[in-house]
Amino acid sequence: QVQLVESGGGLVQAGGSLRLSCAVSARTFTNYAMVAWFRQAPGKEREFVAAISRSIGMTLYAESVKGRFTISRDNAKNTVYLQTNILKSEDTAVYYCAARSDFCVQCRQRSDYNYWGQGTQVTVSS
Repeated sequence: QVQLVESGGGLVQAGGSLRLSCAVSARTFTNYAMVAWFRQAPGKEREFVAAISRSIGMTLYAESVKGRFTISRDNAKNTVYLQTNILKSEDTAVYYCAARSDFCVQCRQRSDYNYWGQGTQVTVSS
């Protein structure tokens, strides 16, 4: 069983930054191999943002956030971060943390992830 709790969302002006955190609780460290961030804007589908592997730190990014967002992990704290920079109004969404049990090179689909957090709201004002 894996539990995920997001934090760090808020209201920020366009061009600003936020750091989102995802605290991962698992019965054993082998319970999850990948953690990802997705986001969902009002009236839109949930979309992939970034992912990182727990062991080797391999990262994946959506094209829309490359160069602006950085995903990282602190395995000692069982926490994954999403540093969001140069925020735009179109980044406004609820950001969700997700995890999957197995390593995957190109897991970008919602269905690829078994466990989900409750989400944190990010609002970018223009």
